[in-house]
Amino acid sequence: MALGSASFATPNVACMTPQDAPDNRWSNLDRPPLNTTALRRGLLRPGGLWTSLDVVQVTGSTNADLAARAAETPEGAVLVAEEQTEGRGRLGRNWSAPARSGLFFSILLKPMDVPVERWGWLPLLAGVATATALSRTAGVDTALKWPNDLLVAVGGEERKAGGILAERAGGTGGGVVVGIGLNVSLTKEELPVPGAGSLALAGAVSVDRDPLLRAVLRSLEEWYGEWRAAGGDPDLSRLQESYAAGCATLGRTVRAELPGGRSLTGEAVAVDADGRLVLATGDGVQEPVGAGDIVHLRSVDS
Repeated sequence: MALGSASFATPNVACMTPQDAPDNRWSNLDRPPLNTTALRRGLLRPGGLWTSLDVVQVTGSTNADLAARAAETPEGAVLVAEEQTEGRGRLGRNWSAPARSGLFFSILLKPMDVPVERWGWLPLLAGVATATALSRTAGVDTALKWPNDLLVAVGGEERKAGGILAERAGGTGGGVVVGIGLNVSLTKEELPVPGAGSLALAGAVSVDRDPLLRAVLRSLEEWYGEWRAAGGDPDLSRLQESYAAGCATLGRTVRAELPGGRSLTGEAVAVDADGRLVLATGDGVQEPVGAGDIVHLRSVDS
């Protein structure tokens, strides 16, 4: 998920003034740091999903950091980075962006009472929860590109503003680490490729990251609770229906670039009970795709 790219020199700490300190809210009025105390106060509660929340100034990858200690960490841990230097997307793609320009965080989930074969719905669940929260809080209509991209409209064009990466961690008791990266305040000049976007460029009513993060985490807690209560059943939890309703891939002609170098072209007609994208090919065959890169070839409106 390569959404942003930037290089920053490390400041000389000995010469830093209090105003330049990385955790000083006045060091960058456009991009203040997250308020860890307020986030904990608003999100950590007895009986809730979120059990800890930490914000670090910079790290390689929040997914890697959280996965490394997943086995001994309770479910509901949240790790947020103001800047990631080695963020990863699907297929090993790099994800980096200017410090404080987005939300870069990972969460630890351990749905041990849900059949493992249904865990594949977790990244799709994260997509639904995030898109729902952004629509409500930022006022930005956010669509989903199967399986894990978050799309916004910038100047009438569909742009990728975020992505999701879920990884098994820590063996049997490690659960799943779900990483979410979202471009919030990136400017046009900071975008690495024409297909990238941000909430700011999509006309968000607010790019204050504190309420955005709280909204996303509360939405994740709600959707995860319903999915888990339904035993991971995507139908009973309304997850399958909601994902399909917000999926910009359905109804389009797409090319699926599959593992092993094979590709498949067809119309995306459904997301099945296993979370796979079903393509109707030209010879009348419907083929489910469980893993691969999806390229939108035709708009639904064309």
